[in-house]
This record gives sequence, C-alpha cells and structure tokens, in this order.
Amino acid sequence: MGKEFEIVREFEVDASPEQVWAAITTGTAGWLWPMEYEPREGGAAPFGGTVTAWDPPHRLTGSVESPDAVEGQTLNQLDHLIEPREGGRSWVRYVHSGIFVDDWDNQYDGAAKHTDFYLHTLRQYLTHFTGLAATHTDVQGPEASTAEDAFEAVARALGLDGAAAEGDRMRVDLPGVGASDAVVDYRNRYFIGLRTGDALYRFFGRNAFGAPVGISVHQFAPDAPAGQEGTQKAWQGWLDGLYA
Repeated sequence: MGKEFEIVREFEVDASPEQVWAAITTGTAGWLWPMEYEPREGGAAPFGGTVTAWDPPHRLTGSVESPDAVEGQTLNQLDHLIEPREGGRSWVRYVHSGIFVDDWDNQYDGAAKHTDFYLHTLRQYLTHFTGLAATHTDVQGPEASTAEDAFEAVARALGLDGAAAEGDRMRVDLPGVGASDAVVDYRNRYFIGLRTGDALYRFFGRNAFGAPVGISVHQFAPDAPAGQEGTQKAWQGWLDGLYA
C-alpha cells in the first residue's frame, strides 16, 4: 500500500531565470546527472516520464507514473517554478512529490536529505560554473561500504578531520588529478561536497539509508587530466581500496 509524500524547497540564487532554466533542462550533468527533456508539454521526461508543464524559463514539471520506472515508487513528480528577482537573481520553488510503496519513513528521510544536497550543488553550479559543459562521472562503493560507520572512512581518506567545516580551504589528493586546492562547500554526517577551480566532487553517505557509499564528479575543464573513463577508473579504485 503506497503513501503520498511531498518535499518542498524554496531558495534564491545569483543567476537569471534563463540560467536556472538551462541548468535544470540541458545542464543537469553539471550538478545532478545527465537527463533529457523533450522541450514541449506532453514530451518525454527522464525515467520514461512525461513533461506536464513546459513554460520556459518559468515552469517545468515532469511526472513518472509506473511501478517499474522509479524503484520503490508508483508515482514520482518534479516541479520547478522560477521567478525573477532584482539584480538578475532568481527565486526557485522545487517540489518533489509522489508515492512511496514501502519503508516510507526511511525513503522520505533519504529523499529529503538528498534533495538538500542536490539543490545546494545546483546553486554551486549556478554560482561558479553556470553555462559550462560538464563531464559527469558516478561510482558506487562495494557492499562493505553499507556498514554503519562506512562514510567516516571517506572523510578520513580525504583528510577532513572532525573540525573541518563548510567554507574551509584544503589541499586534497584527488584520484586521477593529484594534489588540488579545494573548498569544503558542504559537510554533514551524510554528505561531503568539495569544489575546485574546475570541478565539483560530491560524496554520498548512503550507508545511512541502507545503500553503498557513492561519489559523483562534475568536471568542467574540457581537458580534464584523466578524462571520463580515467576518472571513473580512478575513483572506483579509490572506493574499492577504501573498503577492501
């Protein structure tokens, strides 16, 4: 028996409505993962869904109604409302809604916390890399990374001690890249975000929700040292070694 949910977030960002629209439609590789929307109402949306609202640069809604398309859900909808603000800024209202079919509390908790991290990454992209093409890489840890304390190993391996906080600058050895200057742009017990001059590195403590630890890399330099294949191999090796 399914149960409805709704996650609502509102924020302002130093980007125009047109820049926000581009980020959520054609630039998703820069902050989430690559997705495609057919640019019309009734067109195709990600995960086999349908575009139910297409009004650039103000309203985008995509809906998936299928028991197979999105794991653990029979309905999944993403709605974005964008309005201009003074000084070239934008106000964004984001609503993620649908129906979870089981384990509602854990599913909702995980989705809400992931939403905050994803939208933070969207703002980082809009602030520092807007309009730049991105190479997206995603890796998942082995079964051992589902352990209760698994994400703590990520922080230690990155050189983040317990006092390291958002806004701190650090020197970190990044697989496939080498020693790099980075800013800790997000940190809590579930997620870590690092920003360099040409990339966003996202670390997901999904072990808290019964899944493996994950990493996504968003590279904006056209000549990234390792390339996508090299980045994938380097970070997968890093994760596998961490939990060997």
